Amino acid sequence: MELRDRLDLPDPNLSPPVIAESGDPFAGLRVAHLLARVPRGRPIRLRDLVDRLNAEHLDWSFSRQVVLGTLVQLQSNWQTDFRTRDGILLEQGLAGEEVTLEDSARIEPWLVRQVERLAAACHQQLRDFARREGEAP
Repeated sequence: MELRDRLDLPDPNLSPPVIAESGDPFAGLRVAHLLARVPRGRPIRLRDLVDRLNAEHLDWSFSRQVVLGTLVQLQSNWQTDFRTRDGILLEQGLAGEEVTLEDSARIEPWLVRQVERLAAACHQQLRDFARREGEAP
């Protein structure tokens, strides 16, 4: 079918806002991607992570619970892989909850693998969606 050019129409490529949900690989990917970029060896306030995610992804809404849930899952993954809690410490600081990432050579490749794993889960969910022809999960 041949379509006519209509330059006077608004761009239809708008995305609706997304409210991040716990356990969603798309939300987890964004949280883990940010975590891979934060400074090592010093506490980062959970509130600052939530604020940064909401500033970087304007079409998303991240809550404290979603970010904390992803951090707990990553901490659990770390404990499974290394049998220690030192890699990702979640603590209550003076200004609220904080996460501290170990300042070591092993954290970088491990975080990259976590981000890759979450990205693969997102791609799989998109493939499944396409196979089901847009059917809701």
